[in-house]
Amino acid sequence: MVNYCLYNVNKVVGVTAFKNYLWSGLPRDSSSRLFIEKGFLFMEFIGSLCLILVATALGGHISARLNLPAVVGELLMGILLGPALLNWVQPNNFIHFFSEIGVIILMFIAGLESDLSLLKRYIRPSIVVAVLGMIFPIIIAYLTGLYFHFSNIESLFLGVTFAATSVSISVVVLQEMKHLNSQEGTTILGAAVVDDILAVLALSVLVSLSGNQVSEQGGPQNIGLSLLLQLGYLVLLFILGRWVIPQLMKLSEKLLVPSSEILISLVLCLGLAYSADLTGLSTVIGAFFAGLAIGQTDYKALIDRNVEPIGYAVFIPVFFISIGLKMTFTGIINDFSLFLILSIGGIVSKLLGAGLGAKVASFSWNSSWMIGAGMVSRGEMALIIAQLGLQSHLLSTDRYSAVIGAIIITTLAAPFLLRSTISKLRKSQDKLMD
Repeated sequence: MVNYCLYNVNKVVGVTAFKNYLWSGLPRDSSSRLFIEKGFLFMEFIGSLCLILVATALGGHISARLNLPAVVGELLMGILLGPALLNWVQPNNFIHFFSEIGVIILMFIAGLESDLSLLKRYIRPSIVVAVLGMIFPIIIAYLTGLYFHFSNIESLFLGVTFAATSVSISVVVLQEMKHLNSQEGTTILGAAVVDDILAVLALSVLVSLSGNQVSEQGGPQNIGLSLLLQLGYLVLLFILGRWVIPQLMKLSEKLLVPSSEILISLVLCLGLAYSADLTGLSTVIGAFFAGLAIGQTDYKALIDRNVEPIGYAVFIPVFFISIGLKMTFTGIINDFSLFLILSIGGIVSKLLGAGLGAKVASFSWNSSWMIGAGMVSRGEMALIIAQLGLQSHLLSTDRYSAVIGAIIITTLAAPFLLRSTISKLRKSQDKLMD
């Protein structure tokens, strides 16, 4: 700790003095001055990246030793290192970009490891789970908003924010416990895709009704055109996955470059994620379907074996840390009642809604609770929606910290709930076998 503090003091004093020395004699608007500043920012990020990778390795190891999901320790490390506690790492563009790539690769791997025949088989339960899993949180969050004197449109937006699901965290737990390709795991993945589409459509309608239409690029959108684009993109995904992607993977073998198959698979992953974002859908939808399509080819094992180390060695740890970095205690303390109700309501409403949806779809109670637990995490999807709400004045800056804090609490709770329900499901299955 002493060495780290000395390093920080030396970094602040030494770097500042060195920058002043380099800047002396340069005009204030000099391009050289801007180049030097960007260089220092990049090197600071490299230092932060080293710290993040060490912290996630330690956090994951400690969690595993305590018989907890490794992702819990990694998420908590983000809170520890970030503005909430030590303030050693601050959110910035570099971390944001790395975390975005991290979640894209994570969902690409999930698609690779998914069983398409099971996904087709459980599409109906996935839709039921997604719909009921959205209705319950929307009602609870809407009533909470009204209680705290939000306007009708703001309360509806709060409902949509907590209706969104991010299974990125759940995927890690499902992989860890060898349950990703189970009936329940497949239903969770399918429901998450449907959930993302419904959440984006609901957000489009709300922002349009508010009269403050703002896209991620900041420009106006026509809601009808947006829905048409998204439908067209989903049709395109089917065509690409069925006929185009398998042929591209065969052609990749003929490229006279090292790891050509890995290169083309990453181009497909990032390209489909980018195109999904252009249509207003979540990037994870494009990445997941790219992985799903490649997973049906003969290259599945090769791609999985080579892409997984890329993701888990660098990008995915930054994604986990970035979630904790968004948490600050000041705003939460100032609006603690809202934070507490949204946290509890967010967990219970999704657990009950998605769980009952699974029960309606003829799953056992133990399986239903597992599916409900797998849908609890809000993660990056809810964080993105909250940010868009802030930009379009559907969420006030005074309430923003409490909402973000509640989203992070649901994300932290999800691995515990999912692991517990998987254990109960396995015990019940073992009893039936005995």
